[in-house]
Amino acid sequence: MKPLHETIAFPDDSFPYIMYTHTRYASTPEGRGFNDLHWHEELQITLATKGSLVIQINGIDYELHAGQAILINKAVLHIVTKLAENGEYVSFNFPEKLLAFHSGSAMEERYVLPYTRSSFSAAVISGEEPWARLALDQLLDMKKKFDAAKDWGWEYEIAIQTVRLWLLLIANLPFPREEMPRREKRQQERLQLMLSFIHRHYVDPVTLQEIAGAAHLSVSECTRSFKKTVRMTPYDYLIGYRIKKSAELLLETDDTVTEIARKAGFNHVNHFIQSFKKEQGQTPGEFRKRSGESGSV
Repeated sequence: MKPLHETIAFPDDSFPYIMYTHTRYASTPEGRGFNDLHWHEELQITLATKGSLVIQINGIDYELHAGQAILINKAVLHIVTKLAENGEYVSFNFPEKLLAFHSGSAMEERYVLPYTRSSFSAAVISGEEPWARLALDQLLDMKKKFDAAKDWGWEYEIAIQTVRLWLLLIANLPFPREEMPRREKRQQERLQLMLSFIHRHYVDPVTLQEIAGAAHLSVSECTRSFKKTVRMTPYDYLIGYRIKKSAELLLETDDTVTEIARKAGFNHVNHFIQSFKKEQGQTPGEFRKRSGESGSV
């Protein structure tokens, strides 16, 4: 089971920087990709390279088309909910300390922390203005460097380009300069606690009271928090997560539909089949058969 909080495994701990390439079916290197809600301590810039996608960030949907990008602040819940069949996107992940040069520097105090600690969550880079086109060109060049053989000095080149890109973004994007209000930050932390509780206990007969209790909230406040940020009720999220885990079992095991229903937290196989069909547009058996046929081509 994957936790909501992603601890990124950098290829080189002495250069904490990684670029993931994601499709609907795989992530390279292996990481948190399509339809996988998570958050991490690093900043992220996602660039759509093929097709279109919808990424939900703190409950707000952003649509990207090939050639567009989005900057995501650290510690923000996000998930790509829609991706074209042939769609592809890359995600650049790096810590804010890369931008600061060293702790306590003028760069950190003036040009990094005021932005990463603000109430800013995300902003689209569409390419409609000269600065945005320049930023997107830099991202494409960085992608080429990650995809190519790593020549001597490539880390310096990526680091320098990232700092230049950051300066370009903070000079032009509509960043709020005020820090995230303590109440809003606490709400986000409580939501993360409730989501983590669901991810840990989805196989159990979870109640709404238990989900709310994970963050010491009332049932009504728990429901409001989910609807505001996740755009669904806690129950709908729980069922959706069970369906997601059952789909993985259908593809990865030879278990019967009845066994998978039980392992995914459904008490009755009929409820599982109905819920799966509502979510996926096909029964579990049809899903397994079609996935097997497409994988054998």
